[in-house]
Amino acid sequence: MPFDLESVQAALPGRRIRWFARVGSTMDEAARLAAGDEADVVVADEQTAGRGRFGRCWHSEPEAGLYTTLILRPPLRSGDIPALTLALALATAEAIARVADLRCDLRWPNDLLLDGKKCAGILVELVANAFLAGIGVNVNHTRFPVELTHQATSLHLVSGRCHSRERLLIELVRAAESFTRMLVEGGPRPVLEMFRRASSFARGRRVRVEAQGAALVGVTDDLDSTGFLWLRTDDGDRVLIRSGGVRPLE
Repeated sequence: MPFDLESVQAALPGRRIRWFARVGSTMDEAARLAAGDEADVVVADEQTAGRGRFGRCWHSEPEAGLYTTLILRPPLRSGDIPALTLALALATAEAIARVADLRCDLRWPNDLLLDGKKCAGILVELVANAFLAGIGVNVNHTRFPVELTHQATSLHLVSGRCHSRERLLIELVRAAESFTRMLVEGGPRPVLEMFRRASSFARGRRVRVEAQGAALVGVTDDLDSTGFLWLRTDDGDRVLIRSGGVRPLE
């Protein structure tokens, strides 16, 4: 079903929302619009080159998911991106809970899982003095390409119901503003505490971490004060993971 921009704009007065039927990436459009301070939210019905962390592609089936980039201008620095990413993961989880009554697990630093499969992802970049928060949510997908079947799911597949992408965007914008304000006013600590409670990956989870061509195996051992992940490796070392793919080892 086509996106009802008018209902979203009515629910979010004052926000400059730019909608596209089809784009390469909402992140790229947001970067262009942020440079001229022309928008606050960019949303598309379809992405042909949606991207996640490390240049990975994001499967963007037309009219099935929420593909958006929020243009945020809080008084934060580039060093706050790890904590901001966690804050936006919490915001996305809250929006999904409000709209679909589903509780997501948060896989550090930017993935949301349902039944162990990814249903949403977040990418934060600092461009033109604005933080671009690219957020993709698999909403009403009924299937995925074969190569993604074992790792991706959607709100529809888990709940058995279709969900309003418009309402999800409305709740997401509100939650993102709330959690970003929490970070600005209280610093990283309250965000990190909430992330610890919401994530099975923050502490005591046996995982494999792949970063920069190397792989580490161990047990997660809490977040540091900025939002990076400590890993206690099988060799006994305590290593700070600043980036990389974290996967569970059951």
